[in-house]
Amino acid sequence: MKNQSAFVIKQAFYKSLPVLAGYIILGTGFGILLRNAGYGLLWAFAMSSFIYAGSMQYVGVGLIAGGASVVTAIFTTIMVNARHLFYSISMIERYKDTGKYKPYLIFSLTDETYSLLCDGQVPDEASGSRYRFFVSFFNQCYWVTGSVIGSLLGSVLPFSTEGIEFSMTALFIASFTEQWLTGGNHIPALTGFLCSLLCLVLFGPEQFLIPAMLLITLVLTAVQSRIRMDREGTE
Repeated sequence: MKNQSAFVIKQAFYKSLPVLAGYIILGTGFGILLRNAGYGLLWAFAMSSFIYAGSMQYVGVGLIAGGASVVTAIFTTIMVNARHLFYSISMIERYKDTGKYKPYLIFSLTDETYSLLCDGQVPDEASGSRYRFFVSFFNQCYWVTGSVIGSLLGSVLPFSTEGIEFSMTALFIASFTEQWLTGGNHIPALTGFLCSLLCLVLFGPEQFLIPAMLLITLVLTAVQSRIRMDREGTE
């Protein structure tokens, strides 16, 4: 039993390695940005431990430093993280019977963790929940570690934070590229790109996110329904 548990943890660690470098670097950038805004190590650790929202943490630095209202913070969070509502739907079946692991799995489902777990592959079906838990846990450990490192570096070394927010965009591009190269079906990627581009043109850069997410969901639902009907018709 112990050997099986150790094997699952080891496989989860190997699975999480592609996220390691990205999260250390991005977390470090966040820690530096937060430190330069006047918030120290405990803030960096707490935000990465209890919020753990990647791009929203970057945005959150400006909200905290600017004294934003609670209403503004809530609305901004919904806008920035609306995508989680849509892609997490595909994980409902996989997370349905995860028992004690479910609360943390839901909390820790970031873009990068989703990209690692969405294929549904696990080393052992009986230990699938534990495997997904440790993949998620290792990823958050990388992010927290990076945040702490950034806060410590920001306290002793001078840094210019101009343009550092682009690091999250770079990570999204890397995740998209990885999915494109390893995934056999490019319909979801093309749908996301084209719908986002269309909504960007129609609604502008400040208001395109929610319409784009809704349109992507509608298109993918329609496409999957059509594929399912065609499959059933040929059986």
